[in-house]
Amino acid sequence: MTIQMGLPFPQDAPKAGMQESRALAAKHSRRNTFRTWEPPREVMGRVPHEWQIDSGLAQPVPDDLAPFVQWFHNQPEARERFRWALRDSLDELLDGRRTGRWAYQHLTKTEKTYLGTAVEVNLTKEFDIDNGADLDWSIAGLDIDCKFSKDLGGWEIPMEMYLCAAHGDRGGRANHVAVVTWMNDDRSEWAAGIVRITDERLRWRKSRDASGGLVRAYNRDNKRKIDPSAKSEVYWLWGGLQRDLPTNLLLHLEPETRKRILGEDRPGRAPSGQQRVDQLFLEVRDRLIGRQTVLTVAQQDDSPKRARDARQRLRERGIVVLGHQGSHPHVARALELPVPIKGEWISTRLVPVSSDDARPKFSWDGQSWARAREDELLLEPVPAPVLPDKWTG
Repeated sequence: MTIQMGLPFPQDAPKAGMQESRALAAKHSRRNTFRTWEPPREVMGRVPHEWQIDSGLAQPVPDDLAPFVQWFHNQPEARERFRWALRDSLDELLDGRRTGRWAYQHLTKTEKTYLGTAVEVNLTKEFDIDNGADLDWSIAGLDIDCKFSKDLGGWEIPMEMYLCAAHGDRGGRANHVAVVTWMNDDRSEWAAGIVRITDERLRWRKSRDASGGLVRAYNRDNKRKIDPSAKSEVYWLWGGLQRDLPTNLLLHLEPETRKRILGEDRPGRAPSGQQRVDQLFLEVRDRLIGRQTVLTVAQQDDSPKRARDARQRLRERGIVVLGHQGSHPHVARALELPVPIKGEWISTRLVPVSSDDARPKFSWDGQSWARAREDELLLEPVPAPVLPDKWTG
């Protein structure tokens, strides 16, 4: 008996092993070509008047929702992890390193539809949530579902989420609970609520027949939205409207600044990935710059290296680019700057100062350094110091 190991070798392969190489494909690939995008002309989503919510709400916890609310409150740093899961879900779809996209509006229709799934997947992994018996999640031993919408109040509820005699065997076995999530990158806002779904809390409409009575307002997929009158039944985690969705830096930059960073202000050949990252750290100083921004600006496989190289290239211009290693966190603290963690950088313009200068400063090799004031930015730059691997100050 003859045993065939593996698949037959392709007859059109130019040489042994070539079918495994990316070289031929890379010669004509368009996926990693630098590209730019127009600023969005429409908003990411709607906030209907009837669904507007406040911040700092003090709501009593309904008894039937208490196990779910308590579960979230018991998770370490739950609010921080939740908002970053939302941020990362959108960034994964933008895929800036390969596409150069920096706004939700740049996504295709199919990708926009998938955002809700990405949010659910990332929240599931972030909080290690178990599968439910009938629904996607099980929290505190009880079934619960996750719904996302870019429009506040726009969550689509399927039949299996609630009891309804009219649905027959297509209906749910109970009035289940849902975590309803929302974010708006344009406004850096987000919210997460918990609500029990019932037939009465979903939308109804007037019948088109002569009776004029109320009928259930299904869409083409037999789903219904939560009626605005049921907004008061939603328990909003962490007090309602949150205004700190992690910032999409490129989206919120001044248009002219963004054009300079991406080289859109220069006719002819586009600047290299390294030049774009250099410009990023020149233009955006004294604030944290995350990995996603660097990936989108560089659009290269080794984008983080471009950030490290910018440190050497900008030193002569008085710019220091601080990361998360060595002496850098200590220098950031001494200068009273936000401290980068892994995957973050922050740049600032330094000037040499006297030891009795009142500004936040650090000393290295006998010289004190502080962040430049506005009037000092016009002076000829002094090369920034080469920071040590270990902090001795």
